[in-house]
Amino acid sequence: MLTTDIEKIIHDSIDVKQAILNDKNLLGKICSFKDTIISTYRNGEKVLFCGNGGSAADAQHIAAELSGRFYLDRKPLYAEALHCNSSYMTSVSNDYGFDNVYSRAVEAFARKGDVLVGITTSGNSANVLKAFEKAREIGVSTIAMTGKDGGKIASISDLLINVPSTCTPRIQEAHIMIGHIVCELVEKELFGNE
Repeated sequence: MLTTDIEKIIHDSIDVKQAILNDKNLLGKICSFKDTIISTYRNGEKVLFCGNGGSAADAQHIAAELSGRFYLDRKPLYAEALHCNSSYMTSVSNDYGFDNVYSRAVEAFARKGDVLVGITTSGNSANVLKAFEKAREIGVSTIAMTGKDGGKIASISDLLINVPSTCTPRIQEAHIMIGHIVCELVEKELFGNE
């Protein structure tokens, strides 16, 4: 029975990725994601990420691929996951509430022309929503990575990458795949001729 369960989980993951592959509109949005990041770096700006739980881990993972390296030995790119300073996170959570940790970070660190990528499987994470609202106030572009319907963040994001699933683990697996695609293509376009 265990083998059958494992096979079902793998097939479910493949089904979500196949649905992405078959959705030309979503593939176009992933291409726009890549283009936005490339243009941001060409303009000398930075890319910031935020999320909670597994999505925070994905935010940190994707930021590391951009700021460190993906395939190529190349110059680092400015990418940062906003939750990585535990003293900041705990002090702001204590003083202003957890819903405000990312909006305050955006206010402190983001500037017009930067990009904020918010990763939230439901699209309803209050702290990510507030960060997007603050980003809009200061002229920061926003890209939301969500699940199927996009949640509340769909209406306030500049670009919505909504994975066609309602299952959190399958959405997260697709988010990291999309993040890897973007990192690879950004690196190739910016550094492929070096």
